[in-house]
Amino acid sequence: MKEVTIRGVRPEDLDRIAEIEAICFPATEAAPREAFKERIAAFPESFLVAEADGIVIGFINGCVTNSPVIYDELFHSTQHHIPDGKNLTVFGLNVIPEYRRQGIAAQLMNHFIQLAKNTGRNSVILTCKDRLVHYYESFGYVNNGISKSTHGGAQWFDMTLTL
Repeated sequence: MKEVTIRGVRPEDLDRIAEIEAICFPATEAAPREAFKERIAAFPESFLVAEADGIVIGFINGCVTNSPVIYDELFHSTQHHIPDGKNLTVFGLNVIPEYRRQGIAAQLMNHFIQLAKNTGRNSVILTCKDRLVHYYESFGYVNNGISKSTHGGAQWFDMTLTL
């Protein structure tokens, strides 16, 4: 396995991040380039990338909120980001296919959880599809059931990791 570095996002990562998002999510669920441009500007401190040989191969990002669950408007506007909020969200955890099953997503998640702890958050929250509930439970997340989120027309489950 190649050596992977986890680091904070940089503005010049934008095009690669948009490319990775389009690879990892169906078009109905993928965030557009403009959304990532806004997220990088609004909350770079909660946007991490994984890099191998100087190339971004994955990322994790999310805003901060006082809501105990992710609601759809969070995905669409950085106006809902509350810098001193209680909960760090996970909007997406993406790793390109050729680097999957090597623990890179886990490295990103573990760094993100540590970031939440270091910044005094109460929890990390996310939504995921049924097939990924078990994966997130392996980090200590608790499944809170079917989410009210209908992002991309999919069914999601609310997950909470209490810190």
